[in-house]
Amino acid sequence: MSKLKKKSAKSKPIVGIVGRPNVGKSTLFNRIIGSQKAIVEDIPGVTRDRIYGDAEWLGTEFTIVDTGGFEPESKDIYLSLIKSQVEVAIKEADLILFVLDGRTDVMPQDIEVLRLLRRSEKPIIYVVNKIDHEKHELRTVDFHAMGVDSFITVSAAHGRKVDELLDAVIEKLPQAEPETVDKEENPIKVAVVGKPNVGKSTLVNKILGEERLLTSPLPGTTRDSIDTLIQKKGKNYLFVDTAGIRRKSKITFSVERYSVNRAIKTIERADIVFLMLDAQEGPTHQDARLSDLIHDRGKGCVVLLNKWDLVPKKVAETQGIEDITMSGLKEIEFAPIISISALTGKRVEKVFEIIDLVYENFSRRVPTRQLNNLLNEIKTKTPPPLHGGREIKFYYISQPMTKPPSFVVFTNFVKGISENYKKFLENRLREEFELEGTPIRIIFRANRKK
Repeated sequence: MSKLKKKSAKSKPIVGIVGRPNVGKSTLFNRIIGSQKAIVEDIPGVTRDRIYGDAEWLGTEFTIVDTGGFEPESKDIYLSLIKSQVEVAIKEADLILFVLDGRTDVMPQDIEVLRLLRRSEKPIIYVVNKIDHEKHELRTVDFHAMGVDSFITVSAAHGRKVDELLDAVIEKLPQAEPETVDKEENPIKVAVVGKPNVGKSTLVNKILGEERLLTSPLPGTTRDSIDTLIQKKGKNYLFVDTAGIRRKSKITFSVERYSVNRAIKTIERADIVFLMLDAQEGPTHQDARLSDLIHDRGKGCVVLLNKWDLVPKKVAETQGIEDITMSGLKEIEFAPIISISALTGKRVEKVFEIIDLVYENFSRRVPTRQLNNLLNEIKTKTPPPLHGGREIKFYYISQPMTKPPSFVVFTNFVKGISENYKKFLENRLREEFELEGTPIRIIFRANRKK
């Protein structure tokens, strides 16, 4: 996390953190500025005054403001004072982070805060906090009842996806062009992962030396994840070369265990993951475990078969070699596969074309009308089979989230939909829309419509 900058905040854009009591605003504030400046207690009303801190992310500096929990109709004197402080913070802010509690339902106070924010006409980022794990992401679906299309889920306490939130913050802030090679604030983040000695560092080095690229090394240490910002043909890419990941039984030193944890965290903050394999060896059990991590964390993926120059000609010309390779990586069947030689540079240039393709699909939003046209076609031609003699009905489909594309299907009987039929729906979505390289999520929600 970026450290507090000791500079005047007068010329910096201001980001206000707003929400009802006890949603984690101060925890998020502390996480962003990188220190324990705000008092954090699990009771409402602790933060009363506005608290200011300076922060920086990817070369962009801004002032962050923590506010007290907002209780619109409270007659308590302290909560009334907090309300006035929050209103001042909203008025002076260039951007609002509206924080919601992912462990509770939508509360009446949330609706009141939302009304106040919308009247302000300030740009808003909706943040659902306390989403500590990927499996908790589904908690955000009910927040769409507020009439909000997209949220950023975070765990302020654990730092989960806070970097994604900061990417969104600097993208929305009014600001001067930062003095850096990064001419757009939000580079595509590419993590390079794999077992030790498969050629990860060789690939990154080859990319750096292949063309005259503008680069900016970001802080990192030996055995840690190393960030390198690359500008190519007007686009920005943040490559992260990670420590090799071994099986837990093979990790014998605490420093290597730390490296593995850092590599896993790198996957979490990436947009796209390059899973690099040794082409001479093919996919191993550990590669399959890595593919599980990539899929579970919902990341775009490209499989790189490295050291292709060392593969015997007879093997290289085997019919369907790519399908054979991917058969051992079931969780990322959606990923394109490229054979390369990081050492010689063979086909390395192609990785940028693939990154752009996968990122476009990873970020794809399909119009609701097209989704429901497809759903109607599926219901007519291949409806779901009966379950215990009961007809399964689909009413509506929408896409509330991207990165990865996530779809919600409203049905009368969630438990009656088989895994095979869920896979069929996924395949139809992939056939109809361009979704190569990205996982997709299909969420089924009960609808009591008769």
